[in-house]
Amino acid sequence: MTTLHQEHPTHEHTHGPSCGHQEVPHGDHVDYAHDGHLHAQHGGHWDECEPTGHVAHEGHEHRHGTDCGHTAVTHGDHVDYLHDGHRHAAHAGHWDDH
Repeated sequence: MTTLHQEHPTHEHTHGPSCGHQEVPHGDHVDYAHDGHLHAQHGGHWDECEPTGHVAHEGHEHRHGTDCGHTAVTHGDHVDYLHDGHRHAAHAGHWDDH
């Protein structure tokens, strides 16, 4: 899985700890959930920080949901759950790593 590097044009909002958007840890940086997608600061601008590809999280017995204890992040047309430093998304009967 790779991450798409696409600049988010005309993004005048500056994300940060008190900006009101949910922080999502992602590898060596923090993404911000904004308008159904994720933004990451990069080289003086904001990028769309979206995974490409499909990576199933093998052996994931836990069922995410409203009361599972993991933070829910709205992401496009579904909900991801922050778990062990990455996002899980339901897909075709299993959980994907984002």
